[in-house]
Formats: sequence, C-alpha cells, structure tokens
Amino acid sequence: MKITDTGIEDNLIDLKPLDHAMEKANFVRAGQWDYERVTYDYKIGSPEKNITYYIRVQGYAVEGDVDKGDAVIKLLTPLLGKHYYPTGIEYGEKEEFPPTTVERASTLLKNAKQNFEPFVKN
Repeated sequence: MKITDTGIEDNLIDLKPLDHAMEKANFVRAGQWDYERVTYDYKIGSPEKNITYYIRVQGYAVEGDVDKGDAVIKLLTPLLGKHYYPTGIEYGEKEEFPPTTVERASTLLKNAKQNFEPFVKN
C-alpha cells in the first residue's frame, strides 16, 4: 500500500545525512542497497499470528554512487507492507491494514521527514 501525502516523495537529499536521519527515526538500511538504490525499513510487530508489518522508504541516486557514499538520493512514495511467514512481504493495494497500523506508519514517516528536512536540496 502506498502511503501518500507524507511529503517524502520527490525530495532530494545527500546520502550521508539521509542515512543519519533515517537511523535516528529507527529505519534500517542495512544491506538493502546497490550502486543506484537505497531502501529503508521499519518493522512493526503485530498481535496477529505470523504477521509483521513493514514501512518501506525507497530512493534512487540521481547523481553519485551509493557505494561510495557520495550519492544524491531522490525519495519515492513510502510503502506499507504485510509480511506473511514464510512467503514474504506483500505491498499490494488489495492488502488490508489495521487503521492503527496505518496511523502509526504515517506518524513514523512524519518523524523521519522532520529528521531529514533540514538537509533537503531545493
């Protein structure tokens, strides 16, 4: 599910302050990158058996190289996904999410945006 109206999509930001801001908001990049793309995830537990939710923020380099740490990243629309054990994460629009999870995701994304907003390139 796309989480719209966050103000995150289309922002341009240098990779290093973005990494710091997302880490401060508890989003994890870990090994989820290549030379042109980055992905930050936030794991949300669920009382449902074998279900976990993930907020995903993705971006791609418009200049520079992620591996070298000198990339300028353009952020995409955040996603909310549901992980089904053992098959994986589904981000489809047909997935249903508890309203409290959607609200929490929006709040967490607003917090992340506040962290990186001072570093956004105009």
